[in-house]
Amino acid sequence: MNFALNSIIQAIILISTANGAPIIANKLFGKRFAQPVDGGMLLPDRRPLFGSSKTWRGLIVAVVCTAALAPLLGLSVMLGVWFGVLSISADLLASFTKRRLGFAPSSCVRLLDVFPEALLPTVVLHSALGLEKWDILLTVLIFFVLEASLSPLLFRLHVRNRPY
Repeated sequence: MNFALNSIIQAIILISTANGAPIIANKLFGKRFAQPVDGGMLLPDRRPLFGSSKTWRGLIVAVVCTAALAPLLGLSVMLGVWFGVLSISADLLASFTKRRLGFAPSSCVRLLDVFPEALLPTVVLHSALGLEKWDILLTVLIFFVLEASLSPLLFRLHVRNRPY
């Protein structure tokens, strides 16, 4: 397997981990330990900063899981930490944007839900991962297709609460 393909696979696994760990934590713990990151704060537009589905538990679980998985992929723990932080930060930014545009928490806006959390960590960490610009684009596109394909299956398996 060539280096670029290996790096793309590593990035997709880390993105999937950062994206999926909060969902699994929600299934395991329900509402326990699920304190909203925004503390329920409303901005002047009377909409939440992020929404109730963005929790400290989800943020912590995403970062811890990507950090723990990184060494299994031949990457450093710190790279895993940064990957999780960047992916979740992009997810929070997407939620912030969706709230400002009037979309309800947990609503599906496919491009805004998927692209930022895959794009931000791969762009920022491209040199550490050995990704070129086309590798980044390919990584984001593969993650988009995987997310769109697997979400309905995860819904049928009762892992996700919605089919998207």
